[in-house]
Amino acid sequence: MKKKYFFLTLCFIGLICCQTKYTRNDAEFNKSSKIDSVKLPTSKTDDLVILGKIWGFLKYYHPNIAKGEYNWDYELFRIMPEIINCRDNNERNNIISKWIKTFGEFEVREVGILDSTKTKIKPDLAWISDQSLLGRKLSNQLIHIQNAKRTSNYYVSFVSDVGNPDFKNELSYYKIKNPDVGFRLLSLFRYWNIIQYYYPYKNLIKENWNDILNEFIPKFVNATGELNYKLIVLELIARVHDTHATIWGNDEMLQTYKGNNFAPIEVKFVENKAVVTDYLNKPLGENSGLQKGDIITNINHKKIDEIIKEKLLITCASNYPTQLRNIAYNLLRTNDSLLEITYQREKSVSNLKLKCFSQKIISNIYGKYSRKDTCFRFIREDISYIHPGNIKNEYLPEIMKESQKTKGLIVDMRYYPSEFIVFTLGEYFMPEPIDFVRISTTSVESPGLFTFMDAEKVGRSNKDYYKGKIVILINEITQSQAEFTTMAFRVAPKAIVIGSTTAGTDGNVSFFYLPGGIKTAISGIGIYYPDGRETQRIGIVPDIEVKPTIKGILDGKDELLEKAIKIINEK
Repeated sequence: MKKKYFFLTLCFIGLICCQTKYTRNDAEFNKSSKIDSVKLPTSKTDDLVILGKIWGFLKYYHPNIAKGEYNWDYELFRIMPEIINCRDNNERNNIISKWIKTFGEFEVREVGILDSTKTKIKPDLAWISDQSLLGRKLSNQLIHIQNAKRTSNYYVSFVSDVGNPDFKNELSYYKIKNPDVGFRLLSLFRYWNIIQYYYPYKNLIKENWNDILNEFIPKFVNATGELNYKLIVLELIARVHDTHATIWGNDEMLQTYKGNNFAPIEVKFVENKAVVTDYLNKPLGENSGLQKGDIITNINHKKIDEIIKEKLLITCASNYPTQLRNIAYNLLRTNDSLLEITYQREKSVSNLKLKCFSQKIISNIYGKYSRKDTCFRFIREDISYIHPGNIKNEYLPEIMKESQKTKGLIVDMRYYPSEFIVFTLGEYFMPEPIDFVRISTTSVESPGLFTFMDAEKVGRSNKDYYKGKIVILINEITQSQAEFTTMAFRVAPKAIVIGSTTAGTDGNVSFFYLPGGIKTAISGIGIYYPDGRETQRIGIVPDIEVKPTIKGILDGKDELLEKAIKIINEK
């Protein structure tokens, strides 16, 4: 039986606060961590780094803590004042050592030899052996805990048949809108340790993840107000370089920061310029003074390049094209009724006061990406076209029966599939089952150790498979399940992928909460080609690169579609 992989759509997901229950009735810090003012010399930052790393290590490695009988968030608040007030490293290490002893003894396990052929990432635990930093006693305690027998963990489980982590028991503290210093540090420590032990692409983070705590502890301590805190969280999340990883939900504070009014204009970066490509509301767009193909150079007297530079810091995405995609979504937002625009039309440069409207009036901000269209049609008599955005698996037998008459089939993966079609449609494309993906996962037993599963196959023995050319269209909108689907279909005998680099975020999504009701996520399993090549951050690289041009927009052309037709017609 084939596994079904669930990915994330390009829509906004509502905020649902998780409910959790501890076997220990601990309500001491329900309203406040009681840590609200911290003077932070460099030495204290170093102490808090050690505390944050050990707190997370114990959470996922100590079997008694893993039972969920302690409110581990509140245990952090109990130990933190002692660490903040300790005089030196020796006192800090003794405090932590005594603290660890209070959680009791446990069984140890026999540690086997790793199978290097299946190992993708090893746990980053060298730091627990650093006796010059931790002292011999504390270091040995941590090494003993590393060798503990672990069978389950209250704070993380794994989705059956797929293996991405489920962090369902992380409290959101959604009523604490402006978290105090303790809760802000909890937010940082929770996030850092989830990435440390349960992020399958930690090896692809550019920066040394061990340096992140040192950098961000002062930022979280000194955050001023709810908005500043959330922007710092976004900056932290952006360091992971994962398009799935952002702040999800209709966060009112962040929406107001971006602007509650919208210009009725769609903008995309084409040829590295901010270009009007369509209208979000046709009547308002046509009356706006801007036309398709116009190049926006300044917004409110600020150059587009300056705006990009400012926004990149908090724009969470796997690669630069996808960051530009996300910046473009919010480029023409404001809390005013007008934006002052400078734009170029052919060789003429003009200024314009662009009217902006509430989302209710625009009414179609993101509708363009899920607009209704037939899921199947003939572009020409001998070329068929599949639009996955409205596909249903029940339609596939009839679709492929009709497509057998054609010499070419275009699959437009610039749209997110409405149903999971990897195996159902894939079986029509392959003469035999063929490997198309390898997946890596971790476990409760060895958090941070990511190993490969056996390669997944697509297709079946089918002498009547589709024998025409298959052209798959991709771009920066191709994300998550759309990327996974492209990987599966491109192994067909006559398949070719054209377009530009995709969003580079593949793998089932794992959601979790940070204090203040912040909902975020990571790609929860690693997705690789059968030979082990990376897909995350890189995206699906096309066989033939085709990008839209400003001239094509002016001429109303779909240049990818035209190239696909040309390829099919070539002998």
